[in-house]
Amino acid sequence: MRYIPLSSSFYRSNRARFMDAISQGGLAVFNSNDIYPISADSKMPFQQHRDIFYLSGIDQEESVLLLFPDAKNSNHREVLFVKKTNNHIAVWEGAKLSQKEATNISGIQTVLWTDDFNSLFNQLTKEAKSIYFNTNEHYRANIETQTREDRFIEWAKKKYPTHQHEKSNFILQRLRSLKHKEEICQIQQAVNITEKGFRRVLDFVKPGVWEYEIEAEFVYEFIKNRSKGFAYSPIIASGQNSNVLHYTQNNSKCQSGDLILIDVGAEYGNYASDMTRTIPVSGKFTPRQRRVYDAVRKIGEESMKLLVPGTLIKEYNQEVGKIMSSALIDLGLLDKKDLNIKDKKNPAYKKYYMHGTSHHLGLDTHDYGLIEEPIEPNMVLSVEPGIYIPEESFGIRIEEDIVVQEKGGPINLTKNIPKDPDEIEFLMSSR
Repeated sequence: MRYIPLSSSFYRSNRARFMDAISQGGLAVFNSNDIYPISADSKMPFQQHRDIFYLSGIDQEESVLLLFPDAKNSNHREVLFVKKTNNHIAVWEGAKLSQKEATNISGIQTVLWTDDFNSLFNQLTKEAKSIYFNTNEHYRANIETQTREDRFIEWAKKKYPTHQHEKSNFILQRLRSLKHKEEICQIQQAVNITEKGFRRVLDFVKPGVWEYEIEAEFVYEFIKNRSKGFAYSPIIASGQNSNVLHYTQNNSKCQSGDLILIDVGAEYGNYASDMTRTIPVSGKFTPRQRRVYDAVRKIGEESMKLLVPGTLIKEYNQEVGKIMSSALIDLGLLDKKDLNIKDKKNPAYKKYYMHGTSHHLGLDTHDYGLIEEPIEPNMVLSVEPGIYIPEESFGIRIEEDIVVQEKGGPINLTKNIPKDPDEIEFLMSSR
C-alpha cells in the first residue's frame, strides 16, 4: 500500500462498537468488493468496500469479515478470511497478505483463508438467531450492478431461510458518521495533497490550456504524494461548462476571460477530500466575476457558522436558502417580488443555486450520515454554495471541508487552500 495505515486499535474499536449495537445472537458478515471487468481481460482497479475496510483495515479483494459476539468459541467472535496466496499469484500479481500480516493490520487474531468460509459459517449459523446482511442503504445509492455482497446475501437467504434477517448498514451509518481523530488526520492528509495539486495548477493555468491538461497536473501531484488519485471523478469546467454541476468530460480549451470551476479531491488511505475553487483563466477576475465570487465566498462563511451540534440538515439548507436569496437580489439576479412566490419545492433562488450546501465526508465522498437526525460533534461535512449564471457564461462554487465541534465553531480542514481572490490573482501573476 502507498499510504500509512491507521492503527489496529482503531479497527478493534470500530468492531467493538458495532458488536455492541447488534442484537443477541446476531451474526454479521461483510464482503470485499469484486474486481470489476471492463472487456476482454481488462479490469478496473480494485476498490475495497468501505464497510469491511472500516471494520478491519483490510484493503484486499476476496476478503470476508465475520462478527459474532455471542459465539460459544471465543476464537469465532471475530474471524477474518483472506485470499490464500501461492507462487503463481505471487509471480503474476505480487504477494497477498499473510495471515500474520492481516492480524497486524486488523487486530483480529483468528485469520483463515477465504476457502474456509463456507464451512465455518455453516457451523456458526447453528448458534446464531439472526444474520446481519450489509445492504446499501445510502440515501443517494442507485445500484445497477450486482455486487459480491449481493451475491452472498442471495445465497445465504436461500441456504438459511429460517434465520431472522437484520441490516448492518443502519448501525454503520451511525458509527461512520462520527469521525475518530485518526480518521480526521487521514482526511486532512488528503486535503493537504489536494492543496499541493491546486497550487501547482495556479502556476500552470493560462489561456489556451485544455481542461484535461489541468486534470493531468492534479494527477501528477496526487500520485507523487502517495495518493491513488482522485477521490471522485474530477470536474475541470471552464466557461459555460461551469454551469453543468457534474461536468466531467474535461475536454474544452480554456479561453481568455473565462472562469474555471475546479471540483477535485485527492484520496488518501481510502479517505476522501472534496474541494472546489473557481479561478480566472487569465489570472484576474473581471469586476462582475469578482462580485459574484465575493458573494459565494460570504455565503460559505455564513453557512459554516450554522453547522453546530443540534442542527438539522433540512433546516440548515432552508437558512442557507435565505442567505442565498438575499445575495441574488444584491447581484441583480432576483428581485424582491420573486421571493413573494411561495413554492417550497422550487424556491426562487433555485434558478441560480440548484443543489444542497453540505454532505458528509469520509471513506466515501458522499459519506454515511443519518441526514434526518441532528448534526453531532466530529462529523465531517462539506460546505459548497454556488451561483450559476448560464446567461453570463460562468458559474462559481467554493467548497470547504469542515469538522463540527462541540463549541467554538467548526474546524476548516481546507483553510490553507487559497480562496481569497487577491491571493489567487497574486499567485497566478507570480508564474
